[in-house]
Amino acid sequence: MRKSKQYDVRVIQDKTGWMAEIIRRVTTKKTVVSTSQDGFSTESEAQEWGQGEVKTFLQKRNLSKGNKRRSRQPE
Repeated sequence: MRKSKQYDVRVIQDKTGWMAEIIRRVTTKKTVVSTSQDGFSTESEAQEWGQGEVKTFLQKRNLSKGNKRRSRQPE
């Protein structure tokens, strides 16, 4: 999986297990949690879920860019 500069995975251990958050870099100083899920029993499960979600975010982002390019072309 390629590393995205805009999206990343953060894995946090809480009292009941592990939680994965997909964070999005808005500016160089500000990040926002796009989505999160908790209840994972191991860190590796949380990391796998996070990486899958980042792939989904990147695919959606690339599709929307392609749609915008095609809509701008004159017919």
